[in-house]
Amino acid sequence: MALTGRTALLAALGSLPVGILAPSWTGLLAVNAPLSLAILCDYALAAPVRTLQFTRSGDTSVRLGETAEVQLTVTNPSRRRLRAQLRDAWPPSSWPTGKDQAASRHTVTVPAGERRRLATLLRPARRGDRRAERITVRSFGPLGLAARQGDHHVPWTVRALPPFTSRKHLPSRLARLRELDGRTSVLTRGEGTEFDSLRDYVPGDDTRSIDWRATARRSAVAVRTWRPERDRHILLVLDTGRTSAGRVGNVPRLDASMDAALLLTALATRAGDRVDLLAYDRRVRAHVQRRPAGEVLSAMVDALAPIEPALVETDAQGLGAAALASAPRGSLIVLLTGLDAAPVEEELLPVLRRLTRRHTVLVASVADPYIKKMSEARGTVDAVYEAAAGARTQARRLRTAEELRRHGILVVDATPDVLAPVLADAYLSLKGAGRL
Repeated sequence: MALTGRTALLAALGSLPVGILAPSWTGLLAVNAPLSLAILCDYALAAPVRTLQFTRSGDTSVRLGETAEVQLTVTNPSRRRLRAQLRDAWPPSSWPTGKDQAASRHTVTVPAGERRRLATLLRPARRGDRRAERITVRSFGPLGLAARQGDHHVPWTVRALPPFTSRKHLPSRLARLRELDGRTSVLTRGEGTEFDSLRDYVPGDDTRSIDWRATARRSAVAVRTWRPERDRHILLVLDTGRTSAGRVGNVPRLDASMDAALLLTALATRAGDRVDLLAYDRRVRAHVQRRPAGEVLSAMVDALAPIEPALVETDAQGLGAAALASAPRGSLIVLLTGLDAAPVEEELLPVLRRLTRRHTVLVASVADPYIKKMSEARGTVDAVYEAAAGARTQARRLRTAEELRRHGILVVDATPDVLAPVLADAYLSLKGAGRL
């Protein structure tokens, strides 16, 4: 049994005249006995909670930052009218901070034998699965003095997917891809290794592209055109170890890497290439392989959604072995990891050298813009020390990147807001140069 504020108010109002006019046990009994009887009657007339029936429907997934609607149907099979307050409990991260109180509570009235549908709006603050905890119902009597209370467990899961904010860069990169592929009207076509078609020579064309045999058969000079090769294999390797847990600005490094991986996947599948995903720290966290072009992006988004960084050092040898097992010879392996000097030079570099014997390797890393801001600080002793620390960190990253490049490894080092488009540009450059 749960008592309401109305009950407490009536008890307080009844106690005042007794305390002033007739302060005795008899006076208290004269006031509280009718109130107690009213409470018991109200409790007895309240609709039972245990017999209520609940079903769920609605969204099962939502992009981070967007709103999902989960509908809850309440059926009252009893002969009494249900007047209730209902709390649909979800994890706190299902809403922005401070919004859960209003979003999860409902007031509902259900006549006997009828049903009502309620909507709970979720706006997850983090990626991953959000599971409904329980439904707490407080059923009030007609006087509003007492209530029955009970819990029901009605399972439902909503998966918060990566937001894919970099998709705004996709149209411009697709335009560049069409230019490379020769599907737009430009003066010169993209270079590549796969023959496309013949066309008439125009001033400015490379004379080495003239097809003399075709020219001899026609009245105009014919030029060969090329397009980037299709059906190349790309393996995205996501480092989910300790360094991926760090935050750069308001974005975790892992989330920035995911966003870059999704943009590259969307672009590469449009280019006719095959894209696989491997997420690894000391074991395989996610593996998307051999999916049709129309399904690979959605499969990758779904696989990345529940991944959280593991607070352990990444097993570089295991990562390299998993990558070699997943990628056929001649693939492009894109490793999204950190550029910290010690782990790269001591553990990762020997593995990457082994990968470069069979594949083209590109390392993409999330840079912290605050480091650059630190290196420019001046004016006070503390600022000078910060500037020295920032400059030293930048120098180490540059030295690590140069060491990788000396071994034939491509490097992309950019801040979270530009990492995705810069990585896409690096892919297009490889396509344009005929290296894929």
